Amino acid sequence: MNAHSTTHEELHAEIADKFDTTAMATETTLLNPRFYTTDFDEMDRIDVSPVRADWDKLIAQMKSDPNKGHFKKNAEWNQIDWESMDPPLRREFIDFLVSSCTAEFSGCVLYKEMKRRGNNPDICELFNYMARDEARHAGFINDALREAGVAVNLGFLTKSKKYTYFRPRFIYYATYLSEKIGYARYITIYRHLEANPDQRFHPIFKWFKEWCNDEFSHGEAFALLMKTDPKITETLSARLWIRFFLTAVYATMWVRDHARPEFHKALGVDIDWYDQEVYRKTSEIARQIFPVELDIDHPAWLPTLRKIDAAMRDMEKGTRKGGVGGWVQSKLGAARAGLAFARLFLLPVRKNHVPASPRLEPAY
Repeated sequence: MNAHSTTHEELHAEIADKFDTTAMATETTLLNPRFYTTDFDEMDRIDVSPVRADWDKLIAQMKSDPNKGHFKKNAEWNQIDWESMDPPLRREFIDFLVSSCTAEFSGCVLYKEMKRRGNNPDICELFNYMARDEARHAGFINDALREAGVAVNLGFLTKSKKYTYFRPRFIYYATYLSEKIGYARYITIYRHLEANPDQRFHPIFKWFKEWCNDEFSHGEAFALLMKTDPKITETLSARLWIRFFLTAVYATMWVRDHARPEFHKALGVDIDWYDQEVYRKTSEIARQIFPVELDIDHPAWLPTLRKIDAAMRDMEKGTRKGGVGGWVQSKLGAARAGLAFARLFLLPVRKNHVPASPRLEPAY
């Protein structure tokens, strides 16, 4: 027993030496999840009267706290064999967990600040519930990291992470997409592993169904917030910004996922299929509020995403290489990525007829 315990502790020490997860979460790059701040006074002035009936139903659902007892570890968590996990898979899985934890905690910090700074009872109540949910999600993921001896110091992260300022409507676009694409990602993995349980290499995936339903309801809240003011989604400017955020979020997901080939291989998932499936689900859901959607079946869609990915890889190689040669490689990669992104942004889009009521229920 002691020998096994020592081996376990030594393994945790080895993993901790290789993965400074707090530093990974703190780092600000184009691909890493960000912390946001906004004009809280403007948000406090929101009037939800135009969507009152749907709003009250959603708030009642959140208040009932259907996942109150869901995020608790069980005996399976004591059987995780980090020692026999292939090092490339372990590295990518930890990166996935750190990225997910940072994204969830980012939402918690933003929502808690909205609640703290506001006086509007409707807005304060909403963000109190959403901060509660995101705190649970982040803490649960951090439990998985703690099992490997590499938990993120969330308190330090709050103080040291750089914050990005977005106007409220940009917060709506970005956070709505983050919540809905989070639902689509988690439910796609959950359904795949439900059909292929032998590929579930960590028990955390069993929690994804109820978890992603939290993400879904958070997205519903932002859909209702956008519905309170037609200018947020219906003007030409709004349509262009929605198009931009859709392109940026989808492209970021593509590059980030393709940087984790061993993780997806262990799940038994083809990355191209998985990302396209997530885009498809997200696009179908977003018809509830967005008047446009990206044409992910356009012949140039996948080739352009691959160009962005290749350019981003060259940027990273140049940065690691350093010196004049590395600087040139990085800048050329950035230019190629920018041109490919512009190409993706300018692809024809599909127009949607937005329904009078945006409310949806999870259906996948």
